[in-house]
Amino acid sequence: MRILELHCDYVRFKPRDKALKTAPALTAQEKEGAKIEDVLLVLTSFEKGDDEAVVKKAAAAVEKNIREIKALRILIYPYAHLSSELASPEIAQRLLKAFADECAPFAQVSQAPFGYYKEFELKCKGHPLAELSKTISAEIGVSEKKEDAASEALKKEATVKSRFYILTPDGELHDAAKFEYGTHVNLKKFADYEIRKVRAYATEPPHIALMREHHIAGYEPGSDAGNFRWLPNGRLIKKLIERDITEYCTSYGAMEVETPLMYDYQHPSLKKYLARFPARQYVVKSDEKEFFLRFAACFGQFLIAHDMTISYKNLPMKMFELTRYSFRREQSGELAGLKRVRALTMPDMHTFTKDLNGAKTEFESQFRLSFDWLSSLKLPFEAGFRAEKDFFEENRDWYASMARHFGKPVLLEVFDERYAYFITKFEFNFVDCLDKASALSTVQIDVENADTYDISYVDEDGSKKRPVLMHASISGSVERVIYALLENEARKISEGKTPSFPTWLSPTQVRLVPVSEKNNAYCEKALAALSRENVRADFDDRSETLQKKVRDAGKEWVPFVAVMGDKEQAAGKLNVRVRATGKNEPLTSEELGALVRNACKDKPFEPLTLPDHLTRRAGFA
Repeated sequence: MRILELHCDYVRFKPRDKALKTAPALTAQEKEGAKIEDVLLVLTSFEKGDDEAVVKKAAAAVEKNIREIKALRILIYPYAHLSSELASPEIAQRLLKAFADECAPFAQVSQAPFGYYKEFELKCKGHPLAELSKTISAEIGVSEKKEDAASEALKKEATVKSRFYILTPDGELHDAAKFEYGTHVNLKKFADYEIRKVRAYATEPPHIALMREHHIAGYEPGSDAGNFRWLPNGRLIKKLIERDITEYCTSYGAMEVETPLMYDYQHPSLKKYLARFPARQYVVKSDEKEFFLRFAACFGQFLIAHDMTISYKNLPMKMFELTRYSFRREQSGELAGLKRVRALTMPDMHTFTKDLNGAKTEFESQFRLSFDWLSSLKLPFEAGFRAEKDFFEENRDWYASMARHFGKPVLLEVFDERYAYFITKFEFNFVDCLDKASALSTVQIDVENADTYDISYVDEDGSKKRPVLMHASISGSVERVIYALLENEARKISEGKTPSFPTWLSPTQVRLVPVSEKNNAYCEKALAALSRENVRADFDDRSETLQKKVRDAGKEWVPFVAVMGDKEQAAGKLNVRVRATGKNEPLTSEELGALVRNACKDKPFEPLTLPDHLTRRAGFA
């Protein structure tokens, strides 16, 4: 059973259509909906195997929360989106009533109708206990589900004491709860997200609708939750990002390798590492032997390094792999579109350094590298450092120097003891439209795995020594980069601004639109010229009005729309509408090609993978 508790000033809801054919008929009062004030909203999802024992544990957890926040009312709200492993409607309905009965002795209980689509509106309070998520099962109570193969690091992370600070560029530390954030609105949201640790969404993130509208990706019902099908537009965007970050890392000096997707649970080095990496695994069997699907490229790269002969002259040494895919069995209630998935494309780079000072030098270099790459996408992001307490105190000025490079305050989490293999790391986080933060770039200093994997190098005096290892993803997962791009444009839409993809990532960069059929041949000629110029151009040859063709190009966020009529044909020009400026410019095909290439400067190019005539394209659901 999964619940998400939100302490709200009010919740207003009204049933609409049936979501289930077997949903009970509504009373006249239920049809009108309700508005409930000063209420604990309990979004509720029952899962396979749930029973009355689970309900009792859930009610006890809710009672504890409601007494802490001193609310008087509870609204139990059926919310299937918290899980992908739902109980049957009949069982869920029975347990929902039992849940309401269990909560009745300590609060005034209301219940939203089961089996209906509902419109709802809420205003959540802003205190630390206003948002809490829980997973409940009969065997282990309020905790993680038994089958989620959680590592020891995950369990220990939940018990380690952390303190959150704001580190300003002048090196001063401030309590995160008392800091005057002023104009640093997203930093405040990032800090709140990390301190409260409420990962589940109460409503659908807006990037999911945009993902569908632009035919980028979709849920795959034939696979496990969190695994996506990528449509041509999405595959093109994804491929371009994959190429760009791969070239970025190899240009930085990383050797590119490729390693297996699955590994033996009983391998001594891997078995130890599994317990130290904060992630859940997928398990597969082959010939009665258990394997796990990789959740990063660490295993393969470290096993390669173990077999290498490495000299101090080779250090720092970097190794890179674009993992398509890494697999992490994220909790189903936390899966949210492309933000948190179970199969991810992770650009993984590992650096082998001579000692801790060498690791610190690389860490700072990769901090700047990540800053430059994310900045090239024009995404807003916040910085967060995490460090073991003694290490931070010894290197406080070093952290302050990176905060100065960042140019604004950063979040700092200091933990009393290490719960995983890293002693410190940084993350660049994007804050989305629903105020949830997501790590993109990250770099970690690893002080354990050289021993775990028996990796050594030959020093100048001929002795064998352990390198200090580093983990880096300069971009973060490719799926999450696309999520951030879409969320950023969703925010622009909400502000009345014009959304767009970066030109180098736009599936169609130029749309050619004839005024009438007699201009088709001129469009064909321009299409051929632009294709030779490495521009992704297509031709709207449909039997639609000019207005609809231009409107459709706008819906697809095409950055350059060239209208071609008799006037343009006579002048040998194109009437180009530039999306970024909203202005029209008369340009030749060569001039338009140069404009597009300039907008894509230093970024990779891939040709259009859909037919370049719109009439030849099949539709996607």
